[in-house]
Amino acid sequence: MSHVKLSIKMLLDRPWSKSMLRMCNKYAKEFTFAASSQDILDAFANNKTACLIGVEGGHSIDSSMGTLRTMYQLGVRYLTLTHSCSTPWADNWLVDTGSDPVKHNGLSAFGKRLIGEMNRMGMMVDLAHVPEQVMNQVLEISKAPIIFSHSSAYSICPHKRNVPDYILQKVKDKNGIVMVNFYNEYVTCGPKASISNVADHFDHIKKEFGSSIVGFGGDYDGVDRLPTGLEDVSKYPDLVAELLKRGWTDDEVKDALGRNLIRVFKAVEAIRDSQNSTAPDDIPIPLEQVQNQCRTDYGYPVQPNAAAMTTHCLMILVSTPILYLLIDKLI
Repeated sequence: MSHVKLSIKMLLDRPWSKSMLRMCNKYAKEFTFAASSQDILDAFANNKTACLIGVEGGHSIDSSMGTLRTMYQLGVRYLTLTHSCSTPWADNWLVDTGSDPVKHNGLSAFGKRLIGEMNRMGMMVDLAHVPEQVMNQVLEISKAPIIFSHSSAYSICPHKRNVPDYILQKVKDKNGIVMVNFYNEYVTCGPKASISNVADHFDHIKKEFGSSIVGFGGDYDGVDRLPTGLEDVSKYPDLVAELLKRGWTDDEVKDALGRNLIRVFKAVEAIRDSQNSTAPDDIPIPLEQVQNQCRTDYGYPVQPNAAAMTTHCLMILVSTPILYLLIDKLI
């Protein structure tokens, strides 16, 4: 069980602040909220589960650097740039399948600046759900190592949600991590999978690129078909046993179970600390890239033909106390 302790305590998945903080308060003997790499280590030392918050899908920030920073203040420590739809500043993975159109040739200018802002504030960049062009662009411009929070090896299963070998090499060069997804379609490219099939992804990444860039990214709250024998996190010991049977060392398994992610998290924090004198990026995305009838243009210069500006201001004034009430409930 000692091999599994790190993995069970590395619940890096996607509940939002409200439920996460309530869970930690309700089950304080078992769980503790974590917002730093040291918080995780402290949780381990106290035999507790360290709970981190991530946001899956950049659409959640509504193309706002301010919203991104607010999420960070609420405890969010990684952002998956896209989900299964493109944002006004980044293409999503379906572009590579041909089912979604290319809109930004990867990242727009705002998207590239957003990566810089995430580096500045110490938020991990998650490249699960992005197309190869975005993978390449982020790996080129990010000052900090990146994560794939739940993606597998394309060489084992050629699904567009998985990571090609040449990208795995760039992840290694960047000291990042790819956390293997357990969803059957990403494991075998079919409806059925086994523990052995999942271990094949771990083996491929370790043998070709080293154990330092691989992790566990089960995606249990996001899929409806899981490998036989890996139906929930209680089955992690069986996957660990399979890796040990294949010749993995204790240290390699511990790295995959959590130490690799903690290393990446520390490096992201170090990049943040090196930029503590850098001002936040407050230049908004161009209004024409996001404007629609449901979106306020408050904060942008007044346009000559702008209408109902007082309505926009009223909406902000009405929304503000609601936001405070929500934050109060969250904390």
